[in-house]
Amino acid sequence: MKFARSQKGMSILGWLMVLSLVAFFASAAFKVIPHYLDQMALEKMILSVETDKAAQITTVGDFYSHMSKGMQVNSIRDLKLDDALKVTIENNEFLVHLKYEKRDPLIQNIDLVVHFDKEYRVRMP
Repeated sequence: MKFARSQKGMSILGWLMVLSLVAFFASAAFKVIPHYLDQMALEKMILSVETDKAAQITTVGDFYSHMSKGMQVNSIRDLKLDDALKVTIENNEFLVHLKYEKRDPLIQNIDLVVHFDKEYRVRMP
């Protein structure tokens, strides 16, 4: 049997340090995760053009209209579609370039920056 003096464990100061680190990383995650969820929704909307035959998207204007409606449905309101999305047609395919970044303040003058830059080739239906 060991005496209470010889038993080792974390002190209250140690627990406070661990708790503050967990709170810091949880705060950062809660600020970044919504941006990744928005990115996944945008990617799904772009790729759905190829599989959704009923939408009949054949022009760049139709593509932008489809994306705008999808952003309304998914409540993506803090992104300007014209600045983030560039669509061209080449060889019966849409060439889509999605590029934007989001900033969220973390602590005073320290920001969390998430940068997205991806290109897609989507066949016309």
